[in-house]
Amino acid sequence: MQIFLDTAEVDEILKRDQTGLIDGVTTNPTLIMKSGRDPEDVYTEIADETNIADISMEVVGDRDNMMSEGKRLAAEFGDIATIKVPCTPDGLSVCYGLSQEDIRVNVTLIFSASQAILAAKAGASYVSPFVGRVDDNSFGGLCLIKEIANIYRIQDVYDTEILAASLRNVRDVGRAFEYGADIVTMPTGVFDKMYKHVLTDQGLAQFEKDWKIATET
Repeated sequence: MQIFLDTAEVDEILKRDQTGLIDGVTTNPTLIMKSGRDPEDVYTEIADETNIADISMEVVGDRDNMMSEGKRLAAEFGDIATIKVPCTPDGLSVCYGLSQEDIRVNVTLIFSASQAILAAKAGASYVSPFVGRVDDNSFGGLCLIKEIANIYRIQDVYDTEILAASLRNVRDVGRAFEYGADIVTMPTGVFDKMYKHVLTDQGLAQFEKDWKIATET
């Protein structure tokens, strides 16, 4: 059971990394664009200044471009690099080629069980079903997690892990793990809310009140 942060904001990653609860980071071109920084500067800073052991680095373009970029990033960043490719014919071809060289690959933009099957066959280390985006299209994102997990279990797929992405609330985080996700990735705001519960706040307030009374007598 692992927790990744879905962001390219290094300052925000640094704050959460101090908790010791973060296992990895996922990025994509949109998140990199929002950060306003060069992708490799982001990767280097995360690698140098945090304890993060896994960064998904997305490659784009045609098959040849994705393959060459994936190999280059894996060579430059070593074991911390997971090369992220889309679930397309070119992307899965790149996944197969990189996995044959023991390079970790995250196949993203998964919206069906059939895509997750192809990604596992191509040697993906991770498949990333997009829970929130599936929900936006009126069919169950969490049910997709369960469906993929059941198929992998029945077919004895152990080398490909389910990385639940596009999670927008704390409830979906818990359900994703319940339904068979190995990893969840989420915005920092969702991670922060995982600590919160009104009964915890009430209990803490009561403990503090009682402790004050006990130490004053």
